[in-house]
Amino acid sequence: MRAVIFVNGTIHDYSELAAWLRADDYTIAADGGARHCAALGILPAVLVGDLDSIAPELLAEYEQAGVTIERHPPRKDETDLELAVRRAVADGATEILLLGALGGRLDQTLANLLLPARHEWPVPILLADGRQLARVLRGGESVTLTGAPGDTVSVVPMSAEVTGIHYTGLDYPLVNATLPLGSTQGVSNRLADPSATIRIASGILLVVQENGG
Repeated sequence: MRAVIFVNGTIHDYSELAAWLRADDYTIAADGGARHCAALGILPAVLVGDLDSIAPELLAEYEQAGVTIERHPPRKDETDLELAVRRAVADGATEILLLGALGGRLDQTLANLLLPARHEWPVPILLADGRQLARVLRGGESVTLTGAPGDTVSVVPMSAEVTGIHYTGLDYPLVNATLPLGSTQGVSNRLADPSATIRIASGILLVVQENGG
């Protein structure tokens, strides 16, 4: 089961966002992310958070519609998104896609980007924004990317260093490379072929692909 979590960030184009959705998605609204569900005409299965950001009239609509509401106190140790991810895992998600996780407050955006890199999550967490899709690789993992030649592909280290980085199918190859935290060497590569593979030996690497459309 794929869970899609709507987050209270900025979405500029709902038609692009809708392209990521599937009919059988298990949808969760993380507090104010419910506004994106409303814009798309989606009734989420679950609403999670301290409910300080959702419009009162939308909350009332959800209560009347029988949406499961997981309410948390305002004084808590996790963001609404982290609580929503935990709910998705508890409900049996095998993959989680975050939508609306960027934009708005810088601290929230950074926290949302770093959240998928936490080691404890038992399922992959992906983040989509516009035509971009981000995912995290951990040591020993690989990913195959598909798209059109020319699509932008970037990698960003999310640990002190990432070792054994190996690309195939990208314009600028890396073979057994090491990138330290803060390096921009992996930014703005491109697909050279309809598919490409990235693998790493150790560390945590954020991989972002943008479809040229």
